[in-house]
Amino acid sequence: MTAIYKREVRACFNSFIGWLFLAVVLFFTGLYVTANNLAQGSPYLTYALQSSLIIFIIAIPILTMRILAEERKNKTDQMILTAPVSIWKIVLGKYLALETVFAIPCVVLCLYPLLLGRYGTIPYGETYVSILGFFLYGSAAVAVGVFVSSLTESQVIAAVVSVVLIFVGYVMAGICNLISPVGNLLTKILSIYDLTTPFLDLINGNLKLTAVLYYLSVIFLLLFFTTQSIQKRRYSVSVKHFRKGAYSIGLIVMTTAIVTGANILLRQVPAEYTEFDVTAEKLYSLSEDSYKVMDALEDDVTIYVLSPENSMNLDVIETLNRYKDHTDHIRVEYVDIASNPAFAQQYTDGSVTERSLIVESEKRSKFIDYNDLYAWELSYETYGYEMTGYDAEGQITSAIDYVTMDNMPKVYLLEGHGESDLEAGFLSVLAKLNIEYETLNLLTVDEVPTDAEGLIVNAPMTDFSADDTEKVRQYMDGGGDVLFVYGYGEDALPNYRSLISDYHVDIVEGMVVENDRNYYYQNMLYLLPEVEYDEMTADIYGEGYVFAPYSSGIVIDEEAREAGDVHYLLTTTADSFSRADPEEITSGEKAEGDIDGPFALGARVVKQVEGGESTAVIYTSAVIFQEMADEIVAGNNKKLFENTVGSFASVENSVSIPVKSYYAGLLTVPALEFIFAGLIMVLAVPLALLVAGLVIWLQRRKR
Repeated sequence: MTAIYKREVRACFNSFIGWLFLAVVLFFTGLYVTANNLAQGSPYLTYALQSSLIIFIIAIPILTMRILAEERKNKTDQMILTAPVSIWKIVLGKYLALETVFAIPCVVLCLYPLLLGRYGTIPYGETYVSILGFFLYGSAAVAVGVFVSSLTESQVIAAVVSVVLIFVGYVMAGICNLISPVGNLLTKILSIYDLTTPFLDLINGNLKLTAVLYYLSVIFLLLFFTTQSIQKRRYSVSVKHFRKGAYSIGLIVMTTAIVTGANILLRQVPAEYTEFDVTAEKLYSLSEDSYKVMDALEDDVTIYVLSPENSMNLDVIETLNRYKDHTDHIRVEYVDIASNPAFAQQYTDGSVTERSLIVESEKRSKFIDYNDLYAWELSYETYGYEMTGYDAEGQITSAIDYVTMDNMPKVYLLEGHGESDLEAGFLSVLAKLNIEYETLNLLTVDEVPTDAEGLIVNAPMTDFSADDTEKVRQYMDGGGDVLFVYGYGEDALPNYRSLISDYHVDIVEGMVVENDRNYYYQNMLYLLPEVEYDEMTADIYGEGYVFAPYSSGIVIDEEAREAGDVHYLLTTTADSFSRADPEEITSGEKAEGDIDGPFALGARVVKQVEGGESTAVIYTSAVIFQEMADEIVAGNNKKLFENTVGSFASVENSVSIPVKSYYAGLLTVPALEFIFAGLIMVLAVPLALLVAGLVIWLQRRKR
């Protein structure tokens, strides 16, 4: 085998074909890397690799067409066929020689992430698994070409048939979808020769052993078929007739069945043992919170996917598989709403987006809109929304918890004093926490309802009446938890502030001005306070900013601080000060009457009451929980709101899994380096290979 391997490697590089193959593959991969990664700054090599697959349809047949067909045409194959050498060794030697040639551009591709790493953060795990998928796809295509070359003595016919077969494997997923979007027996049979879908499974950062085994199975079977094709001719040459077992249809069928069975068995193994999440954010892995929810399940849960399986996003399918593989209490069903449009109307009265989910138990159901499975962010470059994160686990686990829980916690949103309404994004946070919410006007009730797990008072514009103040105070003295949002205004709101003062918190007159440039955004009143470590800020601490414009300062008296019941959440620097009339601010210079900082802009205070403990969380920016402020800091204000409300009494048992970010950051490539690197990858290297191949070919022709 070694001699055959060496001979074929030399043959590839002594002819022009091997050099041409290298030049073509590196030209197209270099072109796509230049366009996607260097020009657009994408850190993901997957786009370039996926776009480059189409070159295999032409390049690999050119490489493989002569490997066996040429020997058959020149009759040199008879020496091999009659030699005491295993057919497997002959085929494997030739295949490995072609693989060596194909491996060269793959090795070059492995260098590209190291180059791109100079310009930003590269997701190396996802990138190298994608290159593995690229290599396995190409290796399967090489096996196709070797098998076809064994069937004919015409290199042209071998090339044409290989082009057709590799193209069919490339588009088979689309063919199956055209035949039946929901799948049937015919599409299941045809999908056996779907070369692209396993590649897509690998390029998303999910190392699937089923995809790897599929490609290895295709390679093994095609090489086995090649040996059987040669075996048939070998015995025709040496014995003039077939011997029993030399070329056996039964052996081919049995081998195919065994390989197919191995693939089917591996697919039955739970995904947690066959799939390895290599993404930086662990997009496809489930968190401990999800496993705790599933392990505690006593009710059966069905997740309906409003889409045929072959039309659903692969990342969502992978996530759903992990749920159903972990417990028998969860099953997943795919429903084609195009053919069954009335199905979703049993669960929601609103409009239904295709690929949405419905989670149902015997107790209740929950509809998850497809768009809620992802996080979206407004792009100020395109003025459109871009997908920035993946929230399928958060939404699904929350829905499972919701449909199986016995009692749901409830919070009340106070109104009647000009309070700001919570916008849709913040209301969706409550929904994800499985918290019921209801507005409450104290004029219409004798007391805060006893089922309240928390009360949210969001920046009232007018003061509370004495009666309203007393009702809220009674709720607090009974152990109720409150979120107070205070906004600077001309009205001092003495009654409202008295409720905050019950927690030993005083609000400083005026508005805070920050002089430290690292702690404000564009304007000295647009504060980016220091995030202090606390259970409410743990997932923000050290990871980003909170935006708190137009804040007032708060100070907490010594008695509360000594009791250890005070937890600062947001603070300003010692360079800050509070000005009574912020409209007079023209610079960061202090004036007479200004109050020196630092201040707290957010705090959590626990007070001992007859009912046990009452917790108040106070923020002093009226717009801190608005979408406009949240977008400035990429969702951190929303995280703060989620953690705050999630701390209320029994709400602490609610599960809320954060969004997993898709965003790795764009690469910043200097213009000169972009041009230089692009010229090397797209022109210099391919051209050098072509020149080298041409020189070697011309020299051999002269001999």
